[in-house]
Amino acid sequence: MAEWNTYSRQEDEDEEEMEGEQADGPHKVTGRDCLVFLVDASKEMFIKGGDGCPSNFDMTMHAVRNVYTNKIISSHRDLLALVFYGTEKSKNPRNSFKHVYVYHDLDEPGAKRVQDVDALRGDKGAQLAAETMGSGETSLSDALWCCANLYSDIKLRLSHKRLMIFTCRDAPHGGNGAKDRQARTKASDLKETGVVIDLMNLMKPGGFDISLFFCDIVSPPEDDSELGLQLDPCDKLEDLQKRVRAKEQKKRALARLCLCLSEGLSIAVGIYAAATTARKPGAIRLFRESNEPVRSKTRTFHTQTGSLLLPSEIKKAQVYGKKQIVMERDEVDAIKKFDDTGLCLIGFKPMEKLKLHHHIRPAVFLYPEEDEVKGSSCLFSALLKKCGERNVFALCRYISRRNYPPRFVALVPQREEIDEGKAQITPPGFNIIYLPYADDLRTLDPPLCPLASQVQVDKMKEIISKLRFKYRRDAFENPVIQQHYRNLEAMALDMMAPEDTEDLIMPKVDQIDHRLGLLVQEFKDLVYPANYNPESKPAAKRKTVESRGRAEKKAKVELPEDELMAMVKAGTLGKLTVPVLKEACKQFGVSTTETKKQELINALILRLAP
Repeated sequence: MAEWNTYSRQEDEDEEEMEGEQADGPHKVTGRDCLVFLVDASKEMFIKGGDGCPSNFDMTMHAVRNVYTNKIISSHRDLLALVFYGTEKSKNPRNSFKHVYVYHDLDEPGAKRVQDVDALRGDKGAQLAAETMGSGETSLSDALWCCANLYSDIKLRLSHKRLMIFTCRDAPHGGNGAKDRQARTKASDLKETGVVIDLMNLMKPGGFDISLFFCDIVSPPEDDSELGLQLDPCDKLEDLQKRVRAKEQKKRALARLCLCLSEGLSIAVGIYAAATTARKPGAIRLFRESNEPVRSKTRTFHTQTGSLLLPSEIKKAQVYGKKQIVMERDEVDAIKKFDDTGLCLIGFKPMEKLKLHHHIRPAVFLYPEEDEVKGSSCLFSALLKKCGERNVFALCRYISRRNYPPRFVALVPQREEIDEGKAQITPPGFNIIYLPYADDLRTLDPPLCPLASQVQVDKMKEIISKLRFKYRRDAFENPVIQQHYRNLEAMALDMMAPEDTEDLIMPKVDQIDHRLGLLVQEFKDLVYPANYNPESKPAAKRKTVESRGRAEKKAKVELPEDELMAMVKAGTLGKLTVPVLKEACKQFGVSTTETKKQELINALILRLAP
């Protein structure tokens, strides 16, 4: 029978929530994401820009290659495809569409596909594309129809379908009204089947006018956090990659809950992880003969009969007052349950009440879910606006999942920010700040150390002001993880050597010395004595003969019998450490070979309880 120690799972909750696991409910993601790159292969795409800038086709291949490699690392089971339209030659299933070339079918990304895309980059890639596909007439309707067939041929369950169009031509059919109508009709059919169509409009002489054709092709934004159609074309590779990255990554909620504002008034909200810790993937066990992944399976058997136990036959128990209290699984869940999942508004507090030391774990992001409850976005937006105007945060009780303990959280408003390229930097919504309990706050007794003089403090402030810079979390990559994936990429792509990785977290000593100048030496003169060398090792102290020959003995910790008896009656033996419990067992003649804390407590209770 399993031992039921405690129902507190705060550490497990933190780990699971930050890893992005879904809560129990109908919102669990069960399908795969599906992305098709539809690239214009007309002659205009191969024209190079001024000042040695790459062509639009070369920038597109760079962006596609980055998505391929990122998908291999982050979600290798997603499906990707690369299709060219406006080509001279045709290659597609059943060859039913002219001037459409399917370079990659919908399938999982791999090393071979990355190598194929690499071959289309640069001057040699443009020449290879001209020889392989060429440039011919354009029929966007046939290209969209071909992409629809790619989606329909997949027998797997798809959770999200997206189509990205890369082109520098705002009128692909040259004013042919019949072809324009056919393309609009086919785009409407695709959107009705759940396909999201995005446009990555590229730079062209005279500017890209979206209103001529593509405003009727592209899907509207899925929610208010997306800007939808970008009016300004991309003229730099960095801007294109930023837009592609923002579109191809599907935003998945950690959980979808209700925010209760008052009795009978609730809105639907989603919880999102703004940032998670990047870790190296764990090792996968493979079968030696077939190289297939090995799955582990755990079964529970009866210790006496050896029969297989079903989950319904396993119970949990807790020893209390020399009695073993047996509980069913449903009873344990009922004890753990405090209330239903969701956020419950308690009140509002000024932002000055929220201190820096209240931050105890990474925050998550709160955003309305209009599809769940109509009107949630409107009420959420009004609440966000008023909290921002009055400079207050909302205090709520938060239960993230079923049978989880409640937490008090602060909903801090965040306004939308947009950069010069009309790309969203920060979305509008609330940041959920987890607040500590009273038991989490402790008063520490700092050790007595020499205090610095005001002159020394002022000098250090001057040094710190010289070394300040604007921090951006995306400017510093983990060098260990980067080197790990570069090594894997080199092995998969048969490269001679992995690409060099720059360690961005190493301090720039030359730049620091240039900024500080003589401040460092001035600070040393104020703090350290003359001729002090911090790198020199201190002289080792000589040990006396008596101290070398005498072995140090650990002091035994003994508890009086009356005090131990009182703790047994009060049920507070759990406050003692394992070494103290072992010493108590020896003190009162309790023979035990156990090392676990609960087993030592049970042995003492059996020996000393009246």
